[in-house]
Amino acid sequence: MAIETISMPHLGESVTEASIAVWLVKEGDYVNKYDPIAEAVSDKVTTEIPSNFSGTVKDILIDVDTDVDIGTPMMTIETDGTEEATVGNQEVTEEASNQVNTNEGERTEEFMQHINEEIDKEAEKGTVELDTSPGNTPTTERSLTDDSQKARYSPAVVRIAQERGIDLNQVKGTGKHGRITRKDVQNVDISAQKAEATPSPVQTEPTPEPISKDASKPSPASTMGETEVVAADGIRRAIAKKMVQSTTEIPHAWLTVEADVSTIVKLRNELKDGFKAKEGVSLSYFPFFVKAVVQAIKKHPIMNTSWDNGNIVYHKDINVSIAVATDDHLFVPVIHGADNYSISGLSKEINHLAQLARSGKLESKHIKGGTITVNNTGSFGSIQSMGIINHPQAAILQVESINKRFVPTEDGGFKVADMVNLCLSIDHRIIDGLQAGRFLKEVKENLARFVDESALY
Repeated sequence: MAIETISMPHLGESVTEASIAVWLVKEGDYVNKYDPIAEAVSDKVTTEIPSNFSGTVKDILIDVDTDVDIGTPMMTIETDGTEEATVGNQEVTEEASNQVNTNEGERTEEFMQHINEEIDKEAEKGTVELDTSPGNTPTTERSLTDDSQKARYSPAVVRIAQERGIDLNQVKGTGKHGRITRKDVQNVDISAQKAEATPSPVQTEPTPEPISKDASKPSPASTMGETEVVAADGIRRAIAKKMVQSTTEIPHAWLTVEADVSTIVKLRNELKDGFKAKEGVSLSYFPFFVKAVVQAIKKHPIMNTSWDNGNIVYHKDINVSIAVATDDHLFVPVIHGADNYSISGLSKEINHLAQLARSGKLESKHIKGGTITVNNTGSFGSIQSMGIINHPQAAILQVESINKRFVPTEDGGFKVADMVNLCLSIDHRIIDGLQAGRFLKEVKENLARFVDESALY
């Protein structure tokens, strides 16, 4: 018999933590190799995790809806000792298993050494700067193996601590080996920490109860009357984290313009039946707007950027994120290489991604790499809205509902036109009002060019 450990696997590029949405097995169950054992949630995507071994589930080590770092042990399995363990692409027999464990330990130490070296390099370049003022220098000694080494903090932890004025010496780490995670820093009660660091005069009022740092459990309701407290699921908590990050880090600015889309409404009404029969998907208005945005980005590349430590990153690929809402959640899959699609192709890809989202089959590859977001808020009747930018992108365009309005004509009269509001949110660190206005003007002009069937292909 042998006891094997299954850890939280890598779930995609830049994914550093995840949670178990549901366990598919329980202690005492027998599982075969490659059988699904759990569903994990990361960045609003649910992924099925298979077993690496055949055997009996001995211990489940992670609670449901608890965020853990990638690589955290999830469960142990008692195997029958007859199967071979796989390391990379090499099959290793049971007699060599001790050597494999030794090699794994050596690689882990090499990996951690590499991470520490990278942090040191970033610090030398100025991207990780520790505040060395008295009382704010993180001098607590932490180590994976002993207490003689100096503390190591990730750049994200250092940045958040400096922005919020947090003394890392007073933060208790919940990560592996006591490591301080970004969540630990975000959950710190700043006022309480400052009160502890500053001697206070004679206390005249009772000390309030400390705020619980256990973010996984809902706080009791403080309002009068009947209430119901429901713990947010993994996807909702991922959405909340993303929204807070965006509104905290990005200075938003907003613009709204009106666009006349009468030609698009007429074209769609003429072609929608034949398009559905020919292409197999419905022809909606949304692909026209996505195409107009993509064409405008070609002339205004500043819209296809992101902010990175004082640098503006210009993305060569135009990867358009689109919002897909279900009854309970909001998903943001990505049309990769959107400039390579016609309006017909965009219709098919949008339909494909929406079906994946609504059936719960989105994978990490479907939501990674977005460079700008276009949101069809008009689908539920909205006429004006201010979107929250999808961090780390620099802009999100809200396409509102199309309505008939009286608009003035050049000869001084009026006509009835199909009008739509285009509401743009921008990262004001990167994009100014003039640039955003020029971009929206280009989008309007592109929409006016879709006048016949050739525009679809």
